[in-house]
Amino acid sequence: MRRVPLPARLLVPLLCGPLLLTAACASEESPGRRPPPAPPGVTAAAGSATSVHVMWNRASGDTEIAGYEVYRGRTKVKDVPGGTHMVDITRLRPSTTYVFTVRARDTAGGLGPPSAEVRARTPAAGTLDRRAPTRPGRLAAKAVGNRAVQLSWEPSTDDRDVVSYDILQGGSKIHGVGGEQTAAVVTGLRPGTRYSFTVRARDAADNVSPVSRTARLTTAPGAGDGRGTAPTGFRAAVRRTDGAYSVELSWLPPRVDGVITEYEIQLDGRPATTLVWGGTPPRDRATHGFYVGREAGVTYRVRIRAKLPDGTWGGFSAERAVTTGG
Repeated sequence: MRRVPLPARLLVPLLCGPLLLTAACASEESPGRRPPPAPPGVTAAAGSATSVHVMWNRASGDTEIAGYEVYRGRTKVKDVPGGTHMVDITRLRPSTTYVFTVRARDTAGGLGPPSAEVRARTPAAGTLDRRAPTRPGRLAAKAVGNRAVQLSWEPSTDDRDVVSYDILQGGSKIHGVGGEQTAAVVTGLRPGTRYSFTVRARDAADNVSPVSRTARLTTAPGAGDGRGTAPTGFRAAVRRTDGAYSVELSWLPPRVDGVITEYEIQLDGRPATTLVWGGTPPRDRATHGFYVGREAGVTYRVRIRAKLPDGTWGGFSAERAVTTGG
């Protein structure tokens, strides 16, 4: 069967629709200096009765990001460096709902538009509470490729509730997850590097448990394939409608802490297009289809990878082959 590359001109009209945006769409804007884009994948979760943990993905595109500004309502509450994609907002009120947005700032001082709004409600403080949660148990670390690690632990207990867990690397907090979670994925690591991690629990009164035992590991050297950060359950099929063929894809996003907003599709081993979700990105099975023409008997090899919340590319999914009219 004959293999032909997917015509690039067929991708642009499809991907400039209401759900997906691409660089091709942006290129229609007037020339000149552009502000950095809004950070995607913003989330917010209560860390205690008086704090909220805000996370976001690296702003996409080629603009060099110097820093991010975090807003509570219309008030700027934090400035963080461009390499940081999470922050704890403290001194909040218990039992209160807050709205947060994030803006990117480039090296020339240009400030981009605000991200989508996210909301988080702090839990009630309750009566006077001076008892800290117990130490998280049996912390385990498993390398996921050479740039990520998966952590898991046994839950802490508290006389009231565990609200969140802090993830520490070398003694410094680098992440936070909700109290119902007992696992986390840390990305953006360096190949061939030794790391040490600990976890501690936090209750609504901001009492902090002793840190867990230390989990140490060394990431694999070299480029690696990042399979642990690849989309799974990848499927591809051909559909024929009114004499034309389209390739229909579906997959499960990689299991990472944060939201996946961007994917790259490769056809026959070459990048075909980048998908950027303009709406709410799916956390469960995602689907996407694209037109490939009217000719039967053409075979395409297709695979997909995700851009992780820290701005690095994850591993590729399994490759699937489909044939039009087959």
